[in-house]
Amino acid sequence: SIGISSEARRCMVVAFATSVASPARLFARLLPLSNALLCSQVINAAAFPLSSRLPQRGLSLRAANLPGRVSHLRGGCSLAMSSDSILHDGLYTAKQAVTWEKDGQTYEIGGWAEHKLPPGTKDDSQDPEEQDTDWVDGLDLEGAIAFDPPMPDGTPKHRPRTLVMYGSLRPESFSRKLAFECARILERMGCDVRVYHAQGLPLRDPAIESHPKVQELRQLSLWSEGHVWVSPEMHGEVTGTFKTQIDWLPLNSGSVRPTQGRTVMIAQVSGGSQSFNTVNTLRKLARWMRMPCVTNQSSVPKAWKEFTEGGRMKDSELRERVVDVCEEFYKFTLLMRPYAEFMVDRYSERKEKAEKGRLQTQAEKETAKDTLLKEVKKSMT
Repeated sequence: SIGISSEARRCMVVAFATSVASPARLFARLLPLSNALLCSQVINAAAFPLSSRLPQRGLSLRAANLPGRVSHLRGGCSLAMSSDSILHDGLYTAKQAVTWEKDGQTYEIGGWAEHKLPPGTKDDSQDPEEQDTDWVDGLDLEGAIAFDPPMPDGTPKHRPRTLVMYGSLRPESFSRKLAFECARILERMGCDVRVYHAQGLPLRDPAIESHPKVQELRQLSLWSEGHVWVSPEMHGEVTGTFKTQIDWLPLNSGSVRPTQGRTVMIAQVSGGSQSFNTVNTLRKLARWMRMPCVTNQSSVPKAWKEFTEGGRMKDSELRERVVDVCEEFYKFTLLMRPYAEFMVDRYSERKEKAEKGRLQTQAEKETAKDTLLKEVKKSMT
């Protein structure tokens, strides 16, 4: 068993593993809640082992059926409250984010599968006859779906894991709508898609890296093999909302890389005439994050004219371009993921690991330099 603080006992549902050797044998015990905190925490990370083939890629996808969970959480919820815990797989099936309040702050987590709700609806209650027709079902994507090039031994067999990020907080934002359309297209081709919602994500501050929204974003990036970035254009650039998400993703955290080697596709929406400022910035960010970016891109001008009231994209050449970009991203990811680790295997880092035992953080490197400088100065006096 694992000891936790009294504060943690008041605020979370704790899932214990009855045996590390048998992760499937889980049971949950509902503890008294306070502060209306509708979340839980997986304390024993061994209960959700990392993939043996891709140990740095995040969570296995085995669902944990926790008895006694609140039904409206729609699949269960578990929250990473510290660096020692991980996000619960139950959130993968949640179509709506879980909301709770603590210390006067409102938080949301999950909702990664919200794009799977019936077209043109905000929940599952609308009459199917009143819903928009899902145009994605009619796309001719058989070539991409059947794409099965020769791959080396050890190539992952699971569906390509895709994280979708968008740059707005408005529920009816056009970047969100476009992000959802991309998610649906990629799922049609065979991707395993999760959409991250940035509501509640604070501005970058190293002092609060344990914040639940930060941990959620980083865990999703570790799980992923490719990213989809969609941002509105605000004053000729990406929005602060989108840039904040990128700022919270470090190039490396010790020997763990949340982004490096993962593929990325880029798209933007504009309220006015067509522009490419934002996709150019996104491409630059991808290069800085050491993420191979697909050559194609999508820029949707006058976005308010391109979507139905239900949030679906209207038939147009712009929509066809979105499909083109998604199709290229899907193929690109399939080709790249067997070689992702090889592509980021660098001489300088191998040398550092051999000398130091592991990759050093920038802070550790600066401290070592300062220490060496002091020793040099001392020897000269």
